[in-house]
Order: sequence, then C-alpha cells, then structure tokens
Amino acid sequence: MSTSQTTAPATRATTAQAGVRGEGQEPRRPFRKYFRETGWRHLVGIVATVFALFPLLYVFSASLNPGGTLLTANSLFSSWDFGSYAELFQNPSQPYGAWFLNTLVIGLTTSVFTVLLGALAAYSFSRMRFRGRRFTLTSLLVVQMFPQMLAMVAIFLIMVTISDIFPAIGLNTQIGLIMVYLGGALGANTYLMYGFFNTVPASIDEAAKIDGAGHARIFFTIILRLVAPILAVVGLLSFIGTSSEFVLASVILIDPDKQTLAVGLYRFVADEFSKNWSVFAAGAVLAAILPVALFLALQKYIVGGLTAGSVK
Repeated sequence: MSTSQTTAPATRATTAQAGVRGEGQEPRRPFRKYFRETGWRHLVGIVATVFALFPLLYVFSASLNPGGTLLTANSLFSSWDFGSYAELFQNPSQPYGAWFLNTLVIGLTTSVFTVLLGALAAYSFSRMRFRGRRFTLTSLLVVQMFPQMLAMVAIFLIMVTISDIFPAIGLNTQIGLIMVYLGGALGANTYLMYGFFNTVPASIDEAAKIDGAGHARIFFTIILRLVAPILAVVGLLSFIGTSSEFVLASVILIDPDKQTLAVGLYRFVADEFSKNWSVFAAGAVLAAILPVALFLALQKYIVGGLTAGSVK
C-alpha cells in the first residue's frame, strides 16, 4: 500500500470527525433572546448581591476608621486600623465581652427551649385529636398578628410583679427575659413546625404503636429525626431574633453586666456629644459572627425546612 493511499482514509476520517463536531455545536443565541430568557435574571441577581453586600462592606470599613466617625469612611477601606476592635475589650464601663457571652447564653437557651416546646406542641396538634384543637391552633396564629409594642407595658408590669414574688425570674434577670422570648416565639414557630409534622406519614406512628411504642417514644426516637430540617430552621430563626432584639432586652435588663449585644452596642453611640461609630461598627462586625456561624452550620436544612413547613 502506498503512502498516498494510507493518508487519504486518515484525512477523510479526520474531516468526518470535524464535521460531526461542527454539527454538534449549538449556535450562539442572540443577545436579545439571551437577555429575555435568562440574562435579566442574572442582572437582578447581581444587583441584589451588590445591594446586600454594600452595607456590610461599609460597616466593616467604618470599623477600621481611626477617626471614630462615619464621615471619613465614604471611601471604602481608606485606612486600616484595628484599634477599635481592641478598644471593645478595654473599657470596664462597657463590658463587650460580657455582652457577647450574655447574648450567646440567652440566644442558645431560647433556641433550644423554643425548638423543644414548639416540637411538642406541633406534635400534639398534628397527631392528637382533642376538643378545642382547631381554635387553639388558630389563636396561636392570630395572636402573632399584633405588634409586640402593644404588650410592652403589660410585660413590664408583669415582670415587676413577678420580681416581688420570685426575684430570680423577674425584672433585671436573664431568665425572665428568656421566658418572655419563649412566650412570644412559640406561636409562629409551633404553626411552622405543625405544617412540617403533617408531611410525615401517620402510618409510621401506627407501625410503631403496633410494636408497643407510646407517644413519648415515637416522638423522641422517630419523629424528631424525620423533622430535623424544620428544627434547625426554627432554632436558627429563634437565635437570630433573640440576639438582635433590642426593645424587650432594654426594658427588662437594667444592669450593664446583664445586657445583650443589641442593647450594649447602643451605649457606644448613646451620648450626643461623644459618639464612637468606629467602635460601634467593630462591635457590630463581631456580633455578626454568631448568627453567620450558625447559619453556615445549618444552611443545608434551611431551604427544605422552610418550603416543607409552609405546605400545610
């Protein structure tokens, strides 16, 4: 066989493969069609991302401003000075470390008991049938429609009365604040978990009852594992809500050593003539670590928990 005869089939094979590749390539869409179908979504996503990130970058830049004001922070990261972060822990009259620890304790305690009590209530509404069930469930949701400020005076008077009888859980106590948070959060969270509990087939409960399991064993060993996504979501929302709450914490907690971050940070800018915005911004940046860390740890449950809990 000659060299020309050997080269010809190889050339034809290469040409055929190139033709197949060319036929397989999709033609590029015109820009107008791309923008109409998916491009506008990308644009909206970029704008929303910039809108969400700019305040965070501005606060972080302000925390690095040695002047203690926000005016010179218009040019982002014009200076890098971490003195504001060190100053947070150097002023005994403004115990940032104690505020941070108080927020962590109050937030975690409220989250744990909110999840536990809400899950117990949701299981009762979902699996048991009793008189007044629908009315009670509807009442829990209706009460959440009224703003918190309407009950502020009543809560304060109740806490003052409790202080005269049981000082350990009354006014100016962290336990009292936790109890107030629990009372306000159980309604919406119970209804949210109730919807998720309804997605768990009742046949699982019936099979467990045939094997001799009671309600307590079914709840703690079977149901809680199946509803883990909504438990994580409720715990996260409860922690974020309590750690950032200001009004109730400022009314109930009086001593600076017992206050939370939301109330304590206000002390840095409460004085009309000596507002230290750099230290305030530094404290806000550090305060964001707690909810962000918890969010990253539970993010895989968030979408599934919220969507499934809103079905029923």
